[in-house]
Amino acid sequence: MSPSQPIPTRVVLLAGPSGSGKSHLAERSGLPVLRLDDFYKEAGDPTLPQVPGSADIDWDSPLSWDADAAVAAIRELCRTGRTNVPVYDIAASARVGREALDIGPAPVFIGEGIFAADIVRRCEELGVLADALCLRGRPSTTFRRRLMRDLREGRKSVPFLLRRGWRLMRAEQGIVARQSGLGASPCDKQEALDRLAAAGAPAGSREPGRPVRSVRPV
Repeated sequence: MSPSQPIPTRVVLLAGPSGSGKSHLAERSGLPVLRLDDFYKEAGDPTLPQVPGSADIDWDSPLSWDADAAVAAIRELCRTGRTNVPVYDIAASARVGREALDIGPAPVFIGEGIFAADIVRRCEELGVLADALCLRGRPSTTFRRRLMRDLREGRKSVPFLLRRGWRLMRAEQGIVARQSGLGASPCDKQEALDRLAAAGAPAGSREPGRPVRSVRPV
């Protein structure tokens, strides 16, 4: 790429179990953030999956999420630096509006959400992927953080949150393993911050020989 050509905008996909601290970490990075959880499907959508053996909607299944719309938004941000995104109300399970997201000339932005790993390969194929991370921690800590957040924000009923919380705590290691298999590198908060800093640094300032992206084999 010649000095006169602009550096193409790329995305760091930040995945991890619900409650692992993705949103807080993304804010700490100082990079623009696209909230991928705003691309949830709405209540009443006939394609929404259910938890096996329960009447609960499985909001932790990627089938509850509109991957095509999320990828389209990422592609437009990388191409133009701006896009319109839905505003999703988790408590109402509905999109309550749309808003403009403008990342300006930023060469890198974060796409953050529990299903971010599910679009790693698609972003690679589009040539817009800078890195893909899966934030991991202790399941008990994730459980407490998630429950406190969801109760504070009134996301769902208390019985639903408790059922979901216990289910996710038991499944957390499997969730991380699945996201790793999809191409998101498991890391703790400090490693994630370091890799976000590396991805967001000007190309000439990166350490020689240090790859911006490292994908675990599937």
